[in-house]
Amino acid sequence: MSAMEFGFPVLRRGRTMSRLFSFDHCNEFSRAKPAAQVVEIRSTEQWKAYFDASKGNNKLLVIQFTATWCGPCRFMDPAIKEFAATYTDVDFIKIDVDKLMLVAMQFEANSLPAFVLVKKGKEVDRVVGVQKLELQIKIEQHRI
Repeated sequence: MSAMEFGFPVLRRGRTMSRLFSFDHCNEFSRAKPAAQVVEIRSTEQWKAYFDASKGNNKLLVIQFTATWCGPCRFMDPAIKEFAATYTDVDFIKIDVDKLMLVAMQFEANSLPAFVLVKKGKEVDRVVGVQKLELQIKIEQHRI
């Protein structure tokens, strides 16, 4: 049996095998589940448009207040992406407090990371700190 029969590429002197170093064959795994959707809000105008639109529906909005220099915030990022992929009926947005200070002040996001849960424009709950399980419980509670 040759190496090709086992699915291994055969390298021959003087030829390159670009497919050997390609990850195209892994794309089927990334298509297996929907990509996490966490919208990063970059301007006051974008924030107002998003927030005003959320007032008109009964969908839970989870606002993640964060900063680039915040280690615990970065630690929670994978969990938030996981939640966004799991709870597709919930909107997740991320706000950098250094870029949108007025929004952070409006929601009194004084400690980071802070997660504010909003429905129809009103705060229904919040979680402060690295509290993955607590946040998940509150998302489950308010998403209905």
